[in-house]
Amino acid sequence: TAYVLHTSAVVVEVLGQEFKRQIPDLCVVNIVDDGLLPEIRKAGGLTPAVTRRMLGYGMVAQSAGADAIFNCCSSVGEAADLIRQIVEIPVVKVDESMAEDALSYGNRVAIVATVSATLLPTSRLVERKAQAAGKEILTFQHLVDGAFDLLTAGDLQKNDSMVSVAICRAAEQADVVI
Repeated sequence: TAYVLHTSAVVVEVLGQEFKRQIPDLCVVNIVDDGLLPEIRKAGGLTPAVTRRMLGYGMVAQSAGADAIFNCCSSVGEAADLIRQIVEIPVVKVDESMAEDALSYGNRVAIVATVSATLLPTSRLVERKAQAAGKEILTFQHLVDGAFDLLTAGDLQKNDSMVSVAICRAAEQADVVI
């Protein structure tokens, strides 16, 4: 059983389908706290209150018998790092493999995000992974302002179009775009 921690309901279905496709026998339990991301966005980053709630969800997952926890929001990735310190089950972060893989493509890493509060934690994650790998990198941040609001309003096509344009622009200055 994997407990999936969400800060928005927007990817619950998509991730559920992907888990079913890749690990058909996996039992997935979703914990969705759609108040987390608005609080993070308003504060401009992770807050102590959000961190406490995330830690609580990690402890609930372990107490409920989860075999693993999957954190699916980069904006709370650093809280997921803290969850790792208090639970005895694996904690997987949605962006961790991506950050590690990005380093194999070069030292100029562009980070494209639809929520401003994602940019700094993702940059720090990539920088920590680079430091652990003994690589020097440069990161460039690109916010696709308004795209997330379109996504939550159901306009997937406009969101995707805006993100695609931003990725193309970011690729002009980077070896890899995440």
